[in-house]
Amino acid sequence: MQRYVRMFGTPITLLALLAILILGARWGYRNVVAPPPPPPLVPCVDQNVGKALTTKQVTVQVYNGGSKSGLAKIVATQLRGAGFTIAKTGNTEVEVGATQIIGADVNNPEVKLVAGFFKGAKVTADGRADHTVEVRVGNAATGFNPKAPHQIAVTSPTVCLPSPSAIATPAS
Repeated sequence: MQRYVRMFGTPITLLALLAILILGARWGYRNVVAPPPPPPLVPCVDQNVGKALTTKQVTVQVYNGGSKSGLAKIVATQLRGAGFTIAKTGNTEVEVGATQIIGADVNNPEVKLVAGFFKGAKVTADGRADHTVEVRVGNAATGFNPKAPHQIAVTSPTVCLPSPSAIATPAS
């Protein structure tokens, strides 16, 4: 009996250890090649804005969703000229026709203020925690309205806005 245990036990133990080694190597490889997790979201901070929210207090990200080069940079320059803080510009992988404004909620004052500069833009909400406003422009952009109001009345003197320390260096 002992002879059979030695004869079959050792190879079975070695195969079990080999299987554990292979599974461990596979798990490790998957974790090494996996993309890093996204940075944690920095929630908004209640800030006292008085009776009106101004463009200087709103943080905007501008993305080009069209095939024309430089759309995001043009719109970011226009928004910066209106007083907005531009946190990021770049391209989006999502193709965009007309201008889209995306924010935490369509009724938030920062979203309404940005939307006023783009008549006919589609305004949507995604519940973002940081309360930045995203502008996606495409080939059929609705156009920039430089005569839009640079402030919007608020019902409460405090508005949840991105923390000044969490805003990335403005893109040029």
